[in-house]
Formats: sequence, structure tokens, C-alpha cells
Amino acid sequence: MKRIRFLTALASLALPLLAQTPRKLTLQEAEALAVQSHPQIAGAKLATQTAGELIREARSPLYPQVSASATAVGAVDNSRIAAGFLNAPNVLNRVAAGASLQQLITDFGRTGHLVASSRLREQSQEAGEVATRAAVLLDVDRAYFRALRAQAVVRTAQETVIARQLVVDQVTALAQSALKSQLDVSFASVNLSDAKLLLSTAQNEVQEAFTDLSNALGLAQPQTFDLSEASVATAPEVDASGLIQQALQQRPDLAGLRLDRDASLQFAQAERALVRPVISGAAAGGGVPAHDTNLHGRYAAAGINVTIPVFNGSLFAARRTEADLRAQAASERVRDAENRVAHDVNVAWLNSSNAFQRIGLTDQLLAQANLAMDLAQSRYDLGLSSIVELGQAQLNKTSAEIQNLTSRYDFQIQSAVLKFQVGLLR
Repeated sequence: MKRIRFLTALASLALPLLAQTPRKLTLQEAEALAVQSHPQIAGAKLATQTAGELIREARSPLYPQVSASATAVGAVDNSRIAAGFLNAPNVLNRVAAGASLQQLITDFGRTGHLVASSRLREQSQEAGEVATRAAVLLDVDRAYFRALRAQAVVRTAQETVIARQLVVDQVTALAQSALKSQLDVSFASVNLSDAKLLLSTAQNEVQEAFTDLSNALGLAQPQTFDLSEASVATAPEVDASGLIQQALQQRPDLAGLRLDRDASLQFAQAERALVRPVISGAAAGGGVPAHDTNLHGRYAAAGINVTIPVFNGSLFAARRTEADLRAQAASERVRDAENRVAHDVNVAWLNSSNAFQRIGLTDQLLAQANLAMDLAQSRYDLGLSSIVELGQAQLNKTSAEIQNLTSRYDFQIQSAVLKFQVGLLR
């Protein structure tokens, strides 16, 4: 009856995990799903498309500007516009339609620099899109391995509950035969309750891990998954210097900052061109089917205009200085980002190396814990030790098992972080 009650309790603890059919998922499938459905990636793509339209906006002055007009005027006979500044033209009855054309001939490179700056901004946004995708993939990898780790802890906790339940059953039977004391039964029951508490906590951590993974995948609602084992690295690099150089060349966020700097330099060149003349042409023509006798039935005109800036309260000088300072600030941001990348890569490499070393250390710890458990069980069965010694051996074995499996998944997590810092995750 006790075994039946135990299995019933174990099933009730596992019921939340069985409430929905888990979705089979590999790490590669998870990454592909995130790239397809995550809103951050979709937003980054839209931002890149927006930056592409800014190029068209900057390039538009290079093309003819054509507009059409239709006008109908009724005027008082022999009237003029009297109020206003300098001119007082006649106001005449007319109905007319026509078109006008304006064309920039040259502004001595200003528009060209603006177009180049916009194009670099678009390329920077493309690099930002790659950086966003890399950050999303890192979240997916970390959540995936954390979920695997949580599931492994659940399996360990379940095995611990079964093993400690067996000890409770054995000690209870021996106590009923007066071969063990009720104190031994109490200690064994405490150890069993502790294992059940560990199992309950581990199952809750699995649900939290699945919630985090669902969010990393861009899903609106949490889902449960049947995850396949995965690996992103087998051993860390022996040195971080090569990884730092690789990161300085490949990190998309660094590339984006460099492109922003270049765009700022191009914009500064455009602002310097403000003091140069602007030469443009204009033409207009049309017909006047109904008009006053002072007007002809059609009109046409063309001309060239040269605008030379003379004085505007140092506006252009201030804009030029502002653009130069912004370009210098962008250069400093690049230098600061390069320093931070070198630091982050080195820290990620150290963490990955330490996590790899912990695997070997926890292997040794687990082997010693298993040996101590076997010896403690034998001594207890022979009556040479107390239940306290056996319980401590059980606790040490469970702790060693959890640390061992945790170290393996922690190494995979740190390896994913290192790939991201180097710029390989994209």
C-alpha cells in the first residue's frame, strides 16, 4: 500500500508536465523558428527597409521636379495687389493650366555626400539586423540548454525519490522486526521528504525554463517541448587572443558602429558644402484658354538660377562644426566598443574554460560520491553505521549528480555566449 501511495504521489507531481503533448524540437529547429517568428527580428528587418527609403529621399533632388497646375481667377477690373513687399502685380481674369519643371544642376557635391551618408546608414541598419538576430539566437540557445538542464535535474530527483523510498521501505520493515529503531525510520522519512521537495522544485524549474524558451522563440503563449540533446562546443579555445581579433573583425554591432561613423563623416562633408553655390534650372509652360485681353493664349519660360550664400548669422558654420563633432563622437564610440568587445570576449572565454574544467572536477566528485554511497550502504546494512551516515552519503551523491549534469549544460551555455561575443552566432 505504501508503494501504491508513493507511485500515486509521484504521478500527481508529474501531472503538470503531462497536461499537454510536448512539441519535439531540436536546437537547430528552435533557432530557425526564432528567426522566422521573433518580433525583434521582424522589427529589425522593417527598420532596414525604412533606412533604404531614406536613400531615395536623399537622392530625390538629383531628379527633375515636375508639377502641374490649374488656375482660375476672377478679379476686379484694373485692380492691383497694393499691400505687400515691393511688387504690386496686376490681377487679371484668367483660366489657365500648365506645368513647371525644376532641376538641380549642381550643388558641388552636397547631395552626393547626403546620399552616401544615407547608404551607409542603411548598411549600418543591416548590420544591426544581424546583431539583433544574433542576440535572439543567444537567448534561444541559453533557454534551450537551461531547459535541458532542468529536465535532467528532474530525472535525477525522480531517481533520488525512488532510491530513498526504497530505503524507507527497508528500514520500516526492519523496524517492524525490531532490527532497526523508529529513529532510523524517522531519519529515512526526512530524507525522502527532502527528495520529494527537490523533485517538486525541479519540476517547477522545468516549467519556468519552457516559459523562457517559448519567449525566446517569439511565441505568444508558453509551450512544453520534447527537446533533443544538443551541443555547440566540445572544448574551449586554448587562448583568447585569436578570438579577440576575430571578434573585432566579425562582430555585427561593431560593423554597424563603424558604418555609423563613416555615415557621420559623409554628413560632415555635406555640411561643409553648404557654403558652396547651388545652380539650378527651371522651366514653365502652359495655355490660357480664357483670359483678359492683356494676356496671351499661352506662356513659356526657362531660366537658370545661381544661389550663393553670403551671410546667415553663422548658421552654416555652426552646422558644419556640429557635424564634425558628431563624427568625432562616433569615432570615439567605435573605439570604446572595440575595448568592450575585447573585454567581453576575454571574460566569456574565461567562463567557458572554467565551465569545461568543472566537468572534469564534477566527474571526480561524482565518482567519489558514488563510492562513498556504496560504502555507507554496506556499512549500514551490516549494522556498522547509523542512518545519519547513510543519509549524508545519499545527500552527497544527489548533490554530486546535480553538479555534474549542471556543469555539462553550463559549459554549453558559456560556449554559446562565447560564440556570440566572437560574432559567430548569427
